[in-house]
Amino acid sequence: MTKVISIPNIRNQNRRRTVPFICTYHLGIKIGRRLGERRVPQKGMPEYVDRYPGHLMVCMVAILFLGVLDAFFTLNILARGGEELNWVMAQLIEDSTQKFISFKLALTSMALILLIIHHNVRLTEKIRVWHIKYLILSGYTVLIGYELYLLKLAEFY
Repeated sequence: MTKVISIPNIRNQNRRRTVPFICTYHLGIKIGRRLGERRVPQKGMPEYVDRYPGHLMVCMVAILFLGVLDAFFTLNILARGGEELNWVMAQLIEDSTQKFISFKLALTSMALILLIIHHNVRLTEKIRVWHIKYLILSGYTVLIGYELYLLKLAEFY
């Protein structure tokens, strides 16, 4: 007959430190170390990082800059007899151009912040959120090209 010795479990199961509501990581004073995924990702689970790659910030600044150019070119097209097709933006422009520009840039900025936070999240097996950001950048580039074309056409008439 074998004797069974019972050893009490005295390990601390909750080893994580409590994080205050606002800490140095949230304020951006202290930067985390994680650049990529820590482990093999579980299917369907989002993956978050502490630091973001430099090309992501270049993409975000470019999208914001193209958003500013879009607002500027839209107002120029409207001044030359164009028409705003987006009903919400048309109402804001009729009210005031300052409201239009503020709303447009605030909406773009908030969307970019959400896209930055969820940078590594997989939408499908091969598509991540950062693919969508580059798609938005190329779409804005095409839109700016089209607006420049419209402004060139307006010069001839």
